[in-house]
Amino acid sequence: MGRYAQGHKEESRARIVAAIGRGFRRQGYGGSGVDGLAREAGVTHGAFYGHFRSKAEAFGAAVTAGLSGLRQGVERSREEHGAGWVAAFAARYMGFKRTCELGDACTLQSLSAEIERTDPTTRAAYEVELRRVMEAVAAGLVNGTEAERRARAWVMLSVLVGGATLARAVPGEETSEEIAEAVQRAVLGLAEGKPGG
Repeated sequence: MGRYAQGHKEESRARIVAAIGRGFRRQGYGGSGVDGLAREAGVTHGAFYGHFRSKAEAFGAAVTAGLSGLRQGVERSREEHGAGWVAAFAARYMGFKRTCELGDACTLQSLSAEIERTDPTTRAAYEVELRRVMEAVAAGLVNGTEAERRARAWVMLSVLVGGATLARAVPGEETSEEIAEAVQRAVLGLAEGKPGG
């Protein structure tokens, strides 16, 4: 019984974290109140505080979960697409993750600017998870030394996030598509170790 209860509580918390992550991505940290986040998660105000001591703690949990999901997406893409994983990943990132509803967007592109304004604990957790994402990308690259692969992974992530951010911000679909195509080409070049992408 205790094991079920513990597993059920963890599953409930994961569901709540996913829901509040959507709320934070949609509204930003400043635009999200505890009442709205609790509604988004389908829980009461009291239940929210049963899982998190504060909105800041909930934000940290949502960001950490979002980055963990991104890392898992990189790893899944590597497993499913083999040598073609970068093309598949970049296409999804500059396709679906660029055009989806903001609540379903990537944590890196929607919440990174908010991290700088948060507490040191949240920023440290962000850094740990971000490094894990970079390491998952670097592990899928083949050319160059380990240091070169890690450097290219940082640049690839930066290009994807910046490109998706710009492409989401412009109202014109033609401009958005132009950005997406250029970013995908650059990321493929970086993956192959070509200078300048």
